[in-house]
Amino acid sequence: MTEGTGSNQGAVPGDAHEAEPKPETGTAASAAAPAPGAAELAELRNQLGERTADLQRLQAEYANYRKRVERDRNVAGELAAIKVLSELLPVLDDIGRARDHGELAGGFKSVAESLESIVAKMGLQSFGSKGDVFDPTVHEALLHSYATDVTEPTCVEILQPGYQVGERIIRPARVAVAEPTAEADDDGGPEESGETADS
Repeated sequence: MTEGTGSNQGAVPGDAHEAEPKPETGTAASAAAPAPGAAELAELRNQLGERTADLQRLQAEYANYRKRVERDRNVAGELAAIKVLSELLPVLDDIGRARDHGELAGGFKSVAESLESIVAKMGLQSFGSKGDVFDPTVHEALLHSYATDVTEPTCVEILQPGYQVGERIIRPARVAVAEPTAEADDDGGPEESGETADS
């Protein structure tokens, strides 16, 4: 008991006060504390920007993928339809010949009209008419002749109509083509020379 009292008496009041740590000033503490928080916030914002950019890239890639798949699906469907329609062209030719000869009647007429309606719904269109200007990209010339009543190569007869689906040609129109005769040009020459001579 005496030892405890003696130790307390030996201590100087000023020493106890000096042993306590002094708190930092308000200005220094406030300057040091926010620094780690601001850097951390900037890092989080940077990571958020990177993740957002990654997400946008993934969304764009997925949208492009969906477009490619849809385009490929449409192309595959169109090719399948074209293959089926190509197999039906000889049947349509027979129907056309029967119609031209007046043999399309009765039940056969109903079946023919139903078939033509179905292929039309699938996008099949016929083309080629008498008097069309000959175009080698859509016409196939099976017969050739000269005529005085044409001024350029012209389809004077449609032997088989052409067929297309959209812009794709399934079969060119098979035609007879007539070109202007050389005599027509020769006839024009003397007339001009005669007029010159008279003048």
